[in-house]
Amino acid sequence: MECEAKKFYHKHDEFACRALLETYYSNKQDMEFADDALIFPMMKFHYIFSSGFVKGNVLMDLSMGSVIHHLYSACDVFKEIYILKLNEKCKMETSRWKDSHNGAYDWTHASAHASQLEGKSAQAQDKDQQLKAAIRHIIPCNFDNENITHPEELPLADCVTSITILEAISEDEDGLMRNLEKMSKLLRPGGHLVLMVALNASYFVAGGEKVHLLTVDESLIKNALSKLGFVVDYCAEQKRRNKSTLADHTAIMFITACKTK
Repeated sequence: MECEAKKFYHKHDEFACRALLETYYSNKQDMEFADDALIFPMMKFHYIFSSGFVKGNVLMDLSMGSVIHHLYSACDVFKEIYILKLNEKCKMETSRWKDSHNGAYDWTHASAHASQLEGKSAQAQDKDQQLKAAIRHIIPCNFDNENITHPEELPLADCVTSITILEAISEDEDGLMRNLEKMSKLLRPGGHLVLMVALNASYFVAGGEKVHLLTVDESLIKNALSKLGFVVDYCAEQKRRNKSTLADHTAIMFITACKTK
């Protein structure tokens, strides 16, 4: 697919938020990214939260677009969930879903899958309401600020989750370190950072526009975490399951790391 020069997600006010959901996270029969974008992430998030491996009271999420599918497992553990958004359009899209407005994106397939993972397949609607009740605020954030949630003062989190944000907002490896450090400041010592990372990617396409991703591999992410005082305690990868030209990652990596200082 021929697209314009790559745009940065957090600087692109007209980012195609709904197109991202329809292309990568929908319930369509021909949706090529189901394994990479939905099934693998939800399985891994379910594992770490249901096993008690990662726990606490406060969770903050920094994820691409207006995705929330990975948080269905989190709401069983965390009483307070704060969703941070770099893009106003994606913040509004997430708020429409939370407030059950007409035209909001339908995540029924994701809540049904979460319930199935828990062995409660008949309770998908309850799962949806449970997550909405756990979400305290949907807050704008800005990585140009030292405190990315300024002027909001939030409690330190027991867990910070993130899907594809580091690759999307970092222009180079130095930028990745700075952004990762700012994410770390949201966490209390002993808290967990949980990342879903697209490996060896340089772009994805949403709404016909090519969006920047910093090319990273497993060693780069692990070294960056180590330098910031994190200890990696779980890592899993899944090789790419589709042949679409809409994205060029080679694998999806799920990694959890404990903040030691």
